Amino acid sequence: MTNISRRNFLKISGAAAGAVMLGHFLPPPVAEAARLAGQIDADGDGYIPTLCEMCVWRCGVRAKIAKGKVVKLEGNPDQPHSQGRLCARGQSGLMTTYDPDRVLYPLVRVGQRGEGKFRRASWDEALDIVATKMQEIKDKYGPEAMIFSSTHNLSQVGFENLLNGFGSPNYGTQRSLCFNAMIVANLMTYGMEEPARDYSQLKYLILTGRNLTEAISTSETAAFVDAVARGVKVIYIDPRYTKTAAKSTEWLPIKPGTDLAFHLALLNVIIGEKLYNEKFVEEHTVGFDELAAEVAQYTPEWAAALTEIPADMIRCIAREFSEAAPYALAHNGWRTSNFVNSFQTQRAITILNAITGNWGVTLLPAAGEGGGGLGKPPQPPYPRISALRLDGVPWKYPFVPLKLGVFQQLRDSILEGKPYQARGWFISRQNPVQSLPDRNRTLEALGKMDFIVTVDVILNDTSWFADVVLPEASYLERYDPLLPVGNRIFLRQPVVEPQGEAKSALWIFKQLGERLGLSDFFQYEDEEDYLRQQLMPLGVTLEEIKTHGFIELPKKEGGLEYKWNTPSGKIELKSSTLEGAGYTAIPKWEAPPAAPDGQFHLLTGKVGQHTQMSTQNNQYLHKYQDEPRLWMNAQSAEKLGLKDWDLVEVTSEVGSVKLALQVTQAIRPDSVYMTPGFGKLSKGLTTAYGVGASDSVLHVTYTDPVSGGQALSQTCVTVKKA
Repeated sequence: MTNISRRNFLKISGAAAGAVMLGHFLPPPVAEAARLAGQIDADGDGYIPTLCEMCVWRCGVRAKIAKGKVVKLEGNPDQPHSQGRLCARGQSGLMTTYDPDRVLYPLVRVGQRGEGKFRRASWDEALDIVATKMQEIKDKYGPEAMIFSSTHNLSQVGFENLLNGFGSPNYGTQRSLCFNAMIVANLMTYGMEEPARDYSQLKYLILTGRNLTEAISTSETAAFVDAVARGVKVIYIDPRYTKTAAKSTEWLPIKPGTDLAFHLALLNVIIGEKLYNEKFVEEHTVGFDELAAEVAQYTPEWAAALTEIPADMIRCIAREFSEAAPYALAHNGWRTSNFVNSFQTQRAITILNAITGNWGVTLLPAAGEGGGGLGKPPQPPYPRISALRLDGVPWKYPFVPLKLGVFQQLRDSILEGKPYQARGWFISRQNPVQSLPDRNRTLEALGKMDFIVTVDVILNDTSWFADVVLPEASYLERYDPLLPVGNRIFLRQPVVEPQGEAKSALWIFKQLGERLGLSDFFQYEDEEDYLRQQLMPLGVTLEEIKTHGFIELPKKEGGLEYKWNTPSGKIELKSSTLEGAGYTAIPKWEAPPAAPDGQFHLLTGKVGQHTQMSTQNNQYLHKYQDEPRLWMNAQSAEKLGLKDWDLVEVTSEVGSVKLALQVTQAIRPDSVYMTPGFGKLSKGLTTAYGVGASDSVLHVTYTDPVSGGQALSQTCVTVKKA
C-alpha cells in the first residue's frame, strides 16, 4: 500500500512535476487573474473559490494556494452544498489533480486492446483520428452506430451538443444503475422527478436502504446528522448494519427484497385505522378508494412472515409515523431493496408520504437544475433522428425519461446486434467496465466496437481498452458551465494551470465539433467566452463572479404551490399513465426470487471514503480506506468453516472473484456484502491496481420492466475457501 500524508505531499507533488514541469506553479493567466481579483498575493499565496467534482454533488471549495501550489481544499461557507465543510473525498481532491497516474497527453493505442500499450500523440493528430473514425462510421452505418455515454456533470451540455448534433439517439448514462426506480415512481405519482426534502421540522424518519451518513449528498447528510442530534426518531431498514444504522433509533435487518411488503403493511394500518390526512387526500389525490381496497390484504402479520420484522413493530411504526405527520418523512432513497420490485416499493413510499399529508412540510416541490436565467451560445435545431435507441427507450421502456435511459440494455443490444449493430463508442468521464453488471459481457461489447475514444483524467478500466484517450483537465484546472443553486450562480474556475497538455471538456467538444462539421453547435471562442454568454442576460461580468466564486440574484417571492404535473393534476395514488399502458396502477405485492439453497444475496453500497468506482486511485483516500473484504455473518461463516481474513472464492452464475473475508454480526446470515469499485483491470492505476475484487464481475443483469433500473441485490453467490 502506498502511504502519503500532507507532510510529504509537497515532496511527492514536486517529484511528479519532473514530468509536467510548470504544472504545479501558477503562471499566467491563472495567477494573473487571481492576483487581479485579490485572491492571491505577490508570492502566490491565498485562496481561490471554485467547485468540487469528487462526486456529482458539487460542493463549494476554497482552494488554499501556497507558493503557487494547491496545498489544501476547504468547504466554502457561502455555498449551500458545502456549508463551509468538505467530506473526506472533497478534502482529498487535490490528490486527484496531482495523481502521478494522470493522463497528461493524448494517447493512441499501439498494442492489442487491453494490453495498455499507447503512444503519445499531438492534440491535432488525436482529434483528427477521432473525428475521422466517427465520420467513417456515420457515413457507412448511419449516426446511430455511434454510442455516446457520460456521467452527470456540468459540461454535459457540450457533450449533448456533440451527441445530438452528430445525430445519434444512443445516449448512455449511469442512472439506470442507480435511481431509475425512484425517478419513474415520482413521475407516475407526483409528476416530478424528485421532490426536495426538508429536515428542519422533522420528527420521524423512515430510511429504506438509504445509507445517508456515507452518501455523496453531503448537505443532506449534514441535515440528517443535525436532525438526529435534535432527537428525531429514525427507523432504518437494511439487511446490513451501516454507519447510518448506528445513528438510528431502530435498525430493522429486513429480509432482502421484501421492502415492498413492509411499506404495503404500513399503508394497510394507516388506511385501515383511518390515520391518514383525510383533508389532504380529498383535495390533492386521486385513486384512494382503489388503493384502500388493494392494501386491505397486506396486514402486518402477512408482512412479518415475509420481511422477518415483527407485526407489532410494523403496526407501531405505522401509528408513530402518522402521529408525527406532517413532520414525518419516508425517504424514498435511490435504490431501496434493489430488486426488480423496487419500482413498486418506490410507489408505495411516495404514496405513504402523500396520504399522511407530509407535502409542504418535509417534502417540497423541487426546483431541479433550472437555467437560473442564464444565457447560452446560439445554436441551430438538432437534426431529426428516426433510428430506435439501443437502450430500449421508449419502445421497450416507455416511462423511462430519455436523459436517464437503460444503460445495461444498451450494452446488451450491442452484443445482440439488435435492432442494429453499434460500431463506435464515445465515452466521457465514465467507466462502464466497472459500473455495469456482468463485466465479461461489457468487455465483450467493447470487443465489438470498431472504434472507442475516452475522455478522462486517468487511465480507468474503460480507457485501458480505448483506441484513443483524450486527457481532460482536472476540476481544479478548468472552467465548466455555471451552476445555479437557489438564487445563486456558482463558478468552477481553474486554481492552477492544467498539467501537461490536458484540456477542458468545453475545449475538447468544440474541437471535435468543428472537425465533424458541427461548428454551429459550438459558437464560443473559448471557455471564458462561453461563460460570458451565459452571464450576459444577468448583466454580470465574468470578473465579478470570479472574485467570490458566485453571484447572488434577487430571491423569487411566492408561497408553496400544490401543483403536480400528472394527467389528473393531482397526486395519483392510482396512476392513470400506468393503467393506460396495461401496467399495475396501484402498488401490489411482487415476490422477489428466493436465494437458492447454499447461496447468499450479494449486497453492495456506498462507503464514505470513495465515490462509486472513480476515486480508488486517489492516494489520500487509498491510505484511509478500509480493506475491501467480503462481509459475512459469523453464524454463516461458522457453518462454512470459514474464519476472519480467510481468502474466499465468491461465485455467481456469471463470474467468480477471490478476496479476504470479514466475519461480522453486522449483516444478516442470508446475505454477504462487497464494497464496489475495486478489482481494477487497468495497470495504469498504480495505486488501485491489485486491490480487492470487482463486484461487477459477479452481478447478473436483472432489469425492472417498468423503470429500467438494474436490480443489483438480486444476484446470489456461493462462498467457499479459496
